[in-house]
Amino acid sequence: MFDTIDIQLLQLLQANAKYTNKELALKLGLSVTAVFERIKKLERQDVIDKYVAIVNREKLNKGFMAFCHVTLEKHIKSYVIAFEKEVGKIPEVLECYHISGDYDYILKIVVKDMEAFRSFLVDKITSLPHIGSTHTMFMINEVKQDTAIPYSD
Repeated sequence: MFDTIDIQLLQLLQANAKYTNKELALKLGLSVTAVFERIKKLERQDVIDKYVAIVNREKLNKGFMAFCHVTLEKHIKSYVIAFEKEVGKIPEVLECYHISGDYDYILKIVVKDMEAFRSFLVDKITSLPHIGSTHTMFMINEVKQDTAIPYSD
């Protein structure tokens, strides 16, 4: 599906999306036009979904991270749709995954501090539709955080 150059190009872009096409061309031994065309092809194929800046949470006063497991009252389609629609609107929820196991969802949440988390929990999480229960864990230390998707056959 991807040749060696595509894989190298994706690795470079995941490491630094601000590389210019000229810089990428030099690193890959290609022309600037060839790099441009490969990037456009990967974008058209939806391999490259979007470009983002990774921001330091601490600098924005959002250093407190929590992971909240959520269980819905019932496992019915309307409850799932309603919950997912509403949780998607909450800016403090960076990620939400529908999961298997003892809980239905896991949310990754960032706020200023414990007091802000309490307000968030009371004002936003408990007001979500069809919540049966929650279980929250707090981050002690960030051991690894990466956004690069490894590629191997």
